[in-house]
Amino acid sequence: MTTQHVSDAGLAAQPAAYWTGVAYEALIAFTRARQAELGFTQPQFWLLRNLSKNDISPDGHGMTIPELEHAMSTYLRPGDDLVAEAEVLLERGWLTRDDANRLWITEVGDEARTDLKKHAPAIRDQIHQGIDDSDYVTALKVLRQMIRNTGGPTA
Repeated sequence: MTTQHVSDAGLAAQPAAYWTGVAYEALIAFTRARQAELGFTQPQFWLLRNLSKNDISPDGHGMTIPELEHAMSTYLRPGDDLVAEAEVLLERGWLTRDDANRLWITEVGDEARTDLKKHAPAIRDQIHQGIDDSDYVTALKVLRQMIRNTGGPTA
């Protein structure tokens, strides 16, 4: 489907599920490509975030891969391999592993997480180029209402 030369009435009749799927795939691909250019992957960043007491982790305690997979279940992609991604971070010294197979973020890893997080605004700016914040907010409100209308989670 394309939006070229389509009237507003024609756009209004197009399936939201199709366009949200296309948008999701394009946004994830774009974000991951920018992160790869910077030398890290999205799953590596998520591992660091989920293990850092300065970010998503409430207590900074180590977690096993299955625990991390569960914690990230709403945003992991089918091809994401946390075992392989964690190995890279272990080699970099950003994570350690204890005798119970729990991964822990190191001080160097938390510093890296902070540095990696600094790239997010530039990636967001590229994605949002030419879109007013008010239009973005309207789009999110519409999507949230569609989610409510279909009984989905609106957190």
